[in-house]
Amino acid sequence: MFCEIVAGRVPAFVAASEPDGVAFLDTRPVFPGHVLVVPRFHVVTLLDLPAGSLAGFFGLVQRVTAAVQSGLDADGSFVAMNNIVSQSVPHLHCHVVPRRRKDGLRGFFWPRGKYASDDEAAGYASRIGAALAPPVSAS
Repeated sequence: MFCEIVAGRVPAFVAASEPDGVAFLDTRPVFPGHVLVVPRFHVVTLLDLPAGSLAGFFGLVQRVTAAVQSGLDADGSFVAMNNIVSQSVPHLHCHVVPRRRKDGLRGFFWPRGKYASDDEAAGYASRIGAALAPPVSAS
């Protein structure tokens, strides 16, 4: 499914699309603005990601994290990745979840919700995308 989103064959609320990966809203967010960051090519787990792709992929994860926090005026973020166990889609993906003090999230219990409308989801994706810093060139 994520490969289909990356290829543009399945619609998604995309916040970033770059050579190192694609960031899009989770359709069942823990909190509004919950983003999934996936590598552009298919790998199942972090262990499958080629070493040469680590810096680019995690650079995107880092920039998306900053964009989620600044673009959504969040107090912080929760960044997580499952490998095999609890990995609902067999494609490497990193969750970036906006956090607010006293938001009720405890431990690893992730209550899921839905966006009220496509317009609401598009608004979150747009705000995160607008806050995304440009990629840092390797010097």
